[in-house]
Amino acid sequence: MHLEFDVSSCIRATSKFSECTKCVDICPVSTIEMLDNTPAFTPSACINCGGCVGICPTESFSLSGFSPIEFFFKFLEEENNELVCQQDLYCCLSVLSVEHLISLAVASETPVIMDAKGCHCGGESTLLKEQIIANIEEANFILSSFSDKKILIKSVVATSLKKEEEQKVTDRRSFLSLKGAIKSKQAFDEAVVADELKSFGIDTAVIAGIRDKKIPDKRKLLYSVLKRVPKPLSYDVLASKDISFTSQKFIDESCTNCQICYRICPTGALSSNGKFSVINFDAMMCLKCHLCHDVCEPNAIQLQQGFEIKEFFEPTQRTLATFDIKRCNECGNYFTYTGGLKECLRCKSEEEEAMELHANARRMKLE
Repeated sequence: MHLEFDVSSCIRATSKFSECTKCVDICPVSTIEMLDNTPAFTPSACINCGGCVGICPTESFSLSGFSPIEFFFKFLEEENNELVCQQDLYCCLSVLSVEHLISLAVASETPVIMDAKGCHCGGESTLLKEQIIANIEEANFILSSFSDKKILIKSVVATSLKKEEEQKVTDRRSFLSLKGAIKSKQAFDEAVVADELKSFGIDTAVIAGIRDKKIPDKRKLLYSVLKRVPKPLSYDVLASKDISFTSQKFIDESCTNCQICYRICPTGALSSNGKFSVINFDAMMCLKCHLCHDVCEPNAIQLQQGFEIKEFFEPTQRTLATFDIKRCNECGNYFTYTGGLKECLRCKSEEEEAMELHANARRMKLE
């Protein structure tokens, strides 16, 4: 397997205002870095753990030869309900997001057992192990609000000898891969390329991809699984800070209807109508990527303190803001009317500039 990256679905590539660094923060060998506001990495330094795959809200990262969706159905078909790091997935358990874990737990007839304690991916770094445990705890917290199912953690203590051996494998990985590559010219050339920093530019094709609204497969999977389970008799409200992958929002009166938030939303969770007179929001499509918050100049978009579990079972599109839309008396285009003359901001600005030019001309004439 090797790491692949789709720059068109990356939050950082979508806007220079994005502050998302999840892939950089989770990488145990620090091979991922931000270059010109987009992730870049050196393939030969990558240990193919999949941590960045599991943490990325838009699934920009992926591992060739591994599909979480295919793994999901394969896991359900097999009798073994235990997941062991680097054994059942051929990568780290951190490749499975909270959404994947909830889907596995709900769909599985027997409790899912994860060997989180046995994870030594990344050598001495504990980033991946901590992320696995955090994912399990969050998944169990959400599961407890509507189900009696949970994910179990198997306590496995590895011997110090095994840790040392795995550390040596990690330390010498790049050297051994290069030594083996010398056997053929083509493989050697590929190894040389793998040692170079792989960066990603923004071209026309990438821009077109950014404009497409895409729902990640892990969200589609979660939605499909939850549709097939009985609805709870009552719905809990969980603290928004305890849920990492979705949210509920509200918009305050400072909103100017600039349209940036729903135009930039990667999934279409935020949307409007033909006249741009409303801002709608669908929590089940929200990835909590924070992009709409990052680009909102007046900071009008806010997170609700609580998240209603009802959204998982009865998703609704809610209207967060409504606007009075009028036609401009000057240009005839629609604009957000807030009172006074029916004049759009553009025409108003042009008129103010013209008046200023006339005033300057008169002042120069008098001088």
